[in-house]
Amino acid sequence: MTAPTTGPVTGMPAGIAGLVTAHTLLNCLVREVCAPEGQTAIAGRHLLLRLPRCGVLLRVAVRRASMIGAHRFSGPVERHDGLTWRPIGWHELACCVRDELEVRTGTGNEEFLDQVANSHEVIGIAVAGRARRSPPRQPYLESEQSLIYGHRFHPTPKARSGDVRRWLLHGPETGARFPLRYLAVRPDLLTGEGDHRMLDRLHPLPDREAALLPAHPWQYRMLLEHPGLRRALERRQIRDLGSGGPVFAATASVRTLYQPTLDVFLKFSLDVRLTNCVRRNALYELSGAVVLNRIVQPVFAELALRFPGCGILAEFGYRSLDLYGDRDVVEGFGVIVREGLRSHLLPGVTPLLAAAVADEYPTSAAQVSRLLALGDGDALAWWDTYLGLLLPPVLAAFFEYGVVLEPHLQNVVVGVHADGTPAQVLFRDLEGVKLLPGHHRSTLAELPADVREPLTYDAARGWNRVAYCLLVNHVAEMLAALADLHPALEPELWARVRDHLDKYARHVGNPPQLRALLSGVPLPAKANLLLRWAREADRHAGYVALPHPLGRTLTQEATR
Repeated sequence: MTAPTTGPVTGMPAGIAGLVTAHTLLNCLVREVCAPEGQTAIAGRHLLLRLPRCGVLLRVAVRRASMIGAHRFSGPVERHDGLTWRPIGWHELACCVRDELEVRTGTGNEEFLDQVANSHEVIGIAVAGRARRSPPRQPYLESEQSLIYGHRFHPTPKARSGDVRRWLLHGPETGARFPLRYLAVRPDLLTGEGDHRMLDRLHPLPDREAALLPAHPWQYRMLLEHPGLRRALERRQIRDLGSGGPVFAATASVRTLYQPTLDVFLKFSLDVRLTNCVRRNALYELSGAVVLNRIVQPVFAELALRFPGCGILAEFGYRSLDLYGDRDVVEGFGVIVREGLRSHLLPGVTPLLAAAVADEYPTSAAQVSRLLALGDGDALAWWDTYLGLLLPPVLAAFFEYGVVLEPHLQNVVVGVHADGTPAQVLFRDLEGVKLLPGHHRSTLAELPADVREPLTYDAARGWNRVAYCLLVNHVAEMLAALADLHPALEPELWARVRDHLDKYARHVGNPPQLRALLSGVPLPAKANLLLRWAREADRHAGYVALPHPLGRTLTQEATR
């Protein structure tokens, strides 16, 4: 097997963080700004990018060119100054991006450079810390905590608000494991829906007159000065039981924690901005998780019969503190109970986070280069099996059941056999799941408007979300990791994707969305840079058109 090209994975932490930050900014520039305006070109071993409004010409060495423009870079970014090229660092590049976007949009963003710097700092700390610590003994937890560089198409993939070094004590990048904080609460001050009895098993209570509420320790510190909470503590309506109970591990989503012995995930609110958004469980998301769980579980029971190996992790219910209707308290203390992995896994199968399998750099044993090394190394056979597990249930959920899944790399757990071949695909996190009203009109009509509306997408918006998460965020990135191993195989890897999409399309009567895709209509790619520049939440994300090699040419179509 060809050795993987690993890029900037050696050297001092600050140098690694600087290169990764610069390359990530370039990825965003290419996809959202330069390529759509015809301002990129491959010249020999380099990619050229022009920022036309500021008159800046940049270049970077390309270690592998991509068929969809998601190139792999090597070494520093250079800027053309008259007759020569000179290397520039991540900060100067960020300034170039800022200047171009200010002119392009007519608006400024005084936060942008600080957020890029914050993300750079976190990457540097994570790289340094990783060199000093041993990875978790469990492959699954190692995969969850291996994403030290973050999303390669986000300008600030590791940005965190607040004290970075203190915060990283609870972050997956540093391998964080810690006990929860527990409150004994008068039962009439609790609210919840669904089945949240798992929470009662986490910590003993001082008496039978109280109920248990776990809290993320970082969130508890942030909420401790809330006047309503202070009064309830002073009146002993709530008692702080301190830290204790089983140790939880931070997962890639940061605010979702996993307890391997109990095999349970808890999704907490965190009043911390991670990349784009403050990660708080809004009221509609708490109630919506229970509604969606009721709808999608029977759907996946049917899908699992048709497509063995697929499943979705249940979100049984939520519990929170309710101090006389104070929304900040209900949302701030809301915790969702999510099913663990063991009940879904086949014998001998190891779960791994898909984002770790597709990582550009092999930062864990989950990365695809290492999975292929366990078996016969046949990348095409591995890819065919993977696509057969991933694509059909997502497409069927959308086209046949009106369920919009959000199967990006961080929302999918891949089960692999001992030889590294894919065996299962499990989907998780109902926050991004939506419903198409044409399929669920009666169910949606029964819900309050403040819950119904956030759970509903029209068909066009739903398809954009599915196409982006499934094909751009997930399939294209997994394909890129395989193409790093075998660059000559990239056309055939894309051809296999086309074959799987075409097979499903014919099965369901060639719906117009798939017919357009297979005719070469561009894919929707989420515009993370422009979203961050506009300082909008993820739900307001727009898309840029991404050309792709899935479409048949007119000549091919005419000769079929």
